Order: sequence, then structure tokens, then C-alpha cells
Amino acid sequence: MSNAVIEFSNLTKKFKSWEAKPDRQLKSLLISLLKFNFSKSKFQNVSVLEDVSLTIAPGEFIGIMGRNGIGKSTILKLISGIYHPSAGQVKVKGKIIPLLELGAGFDPELTGYENIFLNSAILGFSRQDVARSIDQIIEFSGLGDKIHLLARNYSSGMLVRLGFSIAVHMEFDVLLLDEVLGVGDAGFVEKSIKKIQDLNSQGKTVILVTHIPEQVLSYCRRCIVIHDRKVVFNGSPEEGIRHYHDLFKGPSK
Repeated sequence: MSNAVIEFSNLTKKFKSWEAKPDRQLKSLLISLLKFNFSKSKFQNVSVLEDVSLTIAPGEFIGIMGRNGIGKSTILKLISGIYHPSAGQVKVKGKIIPLLELGAGFDPELTGYENIFLNSAILGFSRQDVARSIDQIIEFSGLGDKIHLLARNYSSGMLVRLGFSIAVHMEFDVLLLDEVLGVGDAGFVEKSIKKIQDLNSQGKTVILVTHIPEQVLSYCRRCIVIHDRKVVFNGSPEEGIRHYHDLFKGPSK
């Protein structure tokens, strides 16, 4: 697809893993260092994704599903540039907004207001970009005068509201959501979902990682199911959810 905003071509992603059992990793490492025989052979490469090819067009609302630890979040981190492929390619067009950990990127010793500028800078936006939207960000967050409190005094819900508000009021082409569609209080969840749907209707691409089939049915126009390091389904939300449920009928891999 020549107009794709995201394209994976035969992409493989591997991570180095320590061969020892988790409860012995630190002990084994210390012993090896003391004996001066620390060796790279203690590590092995573990594939999370293998030979994955997929394309996402502008304006799509995609749901990605799969069992825990199967590589769904890895896909979002490859798109956002946090990870790089071990083999193959990922091509991305336009500005990416990753909502992978709401509340991340805030300094607890700065006020909420100051953190708007800090968090936006981390996302790659200038003070001028923020200034054009800051009133809408504060209003949408519902924090009111609490925007001037230090962030260390914020509850997790307040951080979520502020992080989401910043992200959706910046100019972007692709929005990445990792298990965050539905966090916060009921009123904010409803407002957030409506905002995401409005942005999608304006042509923004939305990619949602979720374990909740109802979210895929309600909001997504396509479902991608990941299993055993590969894309095992790429099609309608209804069929995708059936494939997702089938993964839980057999033994875990």
C-alpha cells in the first residue's frame, strides 16, 4: 500500500534473555564477575515477533489482540521508535503519539501546568505548539485549579487525565493506545472514548492494544490477532474476536 501510514515488512524482533532461572540471575552474574569469566554465551536471543508483514492505512481504527506476552506492546514500541527491528523493516509516515503508559514523563516536582510543557516536549512539540492548545488541555483534564499543584500530589487518576488530555490535543497522524482505553473514572472514560472517535472521524489513525473484545467490536474496523510470534488473523473485528477466544482453548505456548 503506497499510502500506508505504517508498514511492517518481514519484521522480526528479538531480545536478549539471560539463560539462568530468574531467581538465580543476579547470583549467577555476581559469581561469574568474581571469577572473571563473564561470558556473552550466558545470554540467548528470544524472538517475540517473526517475519511479520502488515500495513495500516490513514484513518483506520485497528484493534490488536493476543495473549499476554505475545508481542502486542512490542508492535506499538516498534511503531513509535522505542524499539528497532532485529530484521526486516518498519516504515512510519507522519507524527506518532504513543499513549503506552499514561502518566509517564511527568516530573513530580513540577506543577501540572509545567508538566504540560515537559510532557509535550518529550512527545516532540514546541512551547508554541502547546500554547495554542493549553486552555483546551486543562479544560479537558477537568483538573481546574489543581493544575497548579505539584504533580507529586496528584492521584494516579489525575495523572492519567492530564497525560491523555495532552496527547489528544496535539497535532498527530497516528495515535497508539496500549490498554489505556477505559482508564480513569467513568465520566472521563466516556469523554475520552468520544474524543478518540472524533479524532478518528477526522482522519486520524488509531491503533488499540486491548484484551477487551467489546472495545474491538465497538470501535475498531479491523482486528489483528498475534500468536506464536506471528499475525494469525487480520480482518473483521467479529472474526478476530473468535480467533482470540480460540487461543484460550488450547495450551499456552
